[in-house]
Amino acid sequence: MRLPEAQIAGFGAVLAAASIFAFVVVREPARAQPPARGYSFAGGTTRERETVRAALAASSFDWGRVPGHVTIHLVRGGSCFATPGQIWLGRRVLAHGRGAWGLIQHEYGHEVDFFMLDARARASLNRVLGGKTWWPNGRWRHDQYGAERFASTLAWSYWPSPHNTLVRYARPEATAMRPAAFRRLMNRLLR
Repeated sequence: MRLPEAQIAGFGAVLAAASIFAFVVVREPARAQPPARGYSFAGGTTRERETVRAALAASSFDWGRVPGHVTIHLVRGGSCFATPGQIWLGRRVLAHGRGAWGLIQHEYGHEVDFFMLDARARASLNRVLGGKTWWPNGRWRHDQYGAERFASTLAWSYWPSPHNTLVRYARPEATAMRPAAFRRLMNRLLR
C-alpha cells in the first residue's frame, strides 16, 4: 500500500514534532548549580559602583571568602543596611566617595557574620567585643550590639586608615578590639 505524497509529508512533520517534544520532555534534568560567590549590583551609576569596588579593594579582608552571593542595591536616600545576601547602600552616602568606604565595608561585614559565623562564634565575639546582645532588638544603642561592633571592628581592623570614617563616627564600635588581635581571632574563627 502506497501513501499519497501529501500524507507522507504530513506524517514527517508529525514525526519531527514528536522527536522535538521527546527531546524537550525526556532530556536529563538540569543539574543544580552551586550558588555563585562574590557580589553583583542592582541599580546605581558607574561612579557609585566604582565607589563600592574601591571600598572593598581598600580592605585587606578577602571578601571572596564569603560563601554566598551578595546583591548590593544602590538606592535613593542615605540609609544603609544588610540582610543575608543583600546590602542596601544609599546614594547620598556613596556621594562621599572615599568617605563612605568604611561604611560600605561595615555593611559587607554583616555578610561575613550572616554567612560565616555560627551561634558559638557570635557568643565568643560578643563577649570580647563588649556587646550587650548580638542582634539588634531596639533596646540598646547601635554601638552596644555585638553584630554592629563586629562589622565596624572588621572594617577598621582590615582597613585601619585615617580615611576610614568609622574611627571618627563609630569609634566605640570600630575600636572594640585592637586590629591585630581582631585579625588573629578572625583567622582562628574562619579556618
